[in-house]
Amino acid sequence: MQFSLRGFFKIFENMGKNAIKILHIDSERGWRGGQQQVAYLITGLQRHEFQTALICQPGSELKKFCHNNGLPYYAIRMLNEADFIAGLKIAALCRHRGFQIIHCHSSHSLAIGLWTKLFYPPVKLIAVRRVDFHVNRNWFSRFKYLNPRLDRIVCISNAIKKVLSSDGLADEKLVTIHSGIDIHKFDHIPKNGTLRQRLGIPQSHVVVGAIGAMVGHKDYPNLLNAAKIVLQRVPNVTFCAVGDGPDQRKILSLARDLGIEQQFIFTGFQKDVGVYLKMFDIFVLASHLEGLGTSLLDAQAAGLPVVGAISGGIPEVVLDGETGYLVARRDSVALAQAILKLIQTPKLRRQLGSAAKAHSKNFDIEITVRKNIDLYQEILK
Repeated sequence: MQFSLRGFFKIFENMGKNAIKILHIDSERGWRGGQQQVAYLITGLQRHEFQTALICQPGSELKKFCHNNGLPYYAIRMLNEADFIAGLKIAALCRHRGFQIIHCHSSHSLAIGLWTKLFYPPVKLIAVRRVDFHVNRNWFSRFKYLNPRLDRIVCISNAIKKVLSSDGLADEKLVTIHSGIDIHKFDHIPKNGTLRQRLGIPQSHVVVGAIGAMVGHKDYPNLLNAAKIVLQRVPNVTFCAVGDGPDQRKILSLARDLGIEQQFIFTGFQKDVGVYLKMFDIFVLASHLEGLGTSLLDAQAAGLPVVGAISGGIPEVVLDGETGYLVARRDSVALAQAILKLIQTPKLRRQLGSAAKAHSKNFDIEITVRKNIDLYQEILK
């Protein structure tokens, strides 16, 4: 088991300041929206002088983040959801260090958390649900989320809470805490033409951007079909998608089949998305399933008008007609019409973008951190 020496001492520095001790578990190796939320939350708890640490995979992106930022972590290999050995190790850690709460940040992490509580029953167990999929698709999902050892489930949108309630989960265990963002993260990034130049985008083009993993529920085919409609009407537009994933080859192939590959740029995964947001004129999220859509929040914080599908938590993020437009999911024509309206009306883009930036303050990460602190205090009463 690896641990952060610098972060380890931070736990002792904070002793006596806030008595609650929280141990987070994230079993993922990569870095997506969920891992950004974990990073935000642990950093926020440290800022409020709480005793907190993270269980993560050796070599994971979160391990690197914690190491580079001096945050407390323990790198424990979690092989799969049946890895009771990992649960035993974490239970021993909780007993030894006095952790009172385990906060599990993914479905796989919840399985490890349940093993931990089996071996150390006094600990309180919180799960986070970030997707608006039903949990009744297989027996093991139901076992995890309906388990009496699970004390609370944080839903990152009211839409997720509604789905879980319909799946038979007890309403008193469900709490909505919207994901948050650093609303000032992109303030220092200038809007310049360097990236446009490098990507070969003419200065006269309106840039329509998307950021997200290339997976089925993000519905990139819907966006590509909408792009074809837009480009048939208005030629001075370039689309740009930032992200990669298992569907990448299929999506690139579809762009070629639609004949739009010259005006639809795929950048792959980019760690620094801020420079892309500052290059975009319009932001689009076409998902047909979406827990909340923090990429929409980042886009609004960057002052962009947005277009989102009416799916999952997206309507909780976008104010239709005020910060952008909501359209029916899986409707390429409606999506194209909303994009065209913004392309053809620069004044409207500026107006909605300004309102979007102001609206993003409602999702300041500090609000999310404080609501989690309230939950920790309530669960230990």
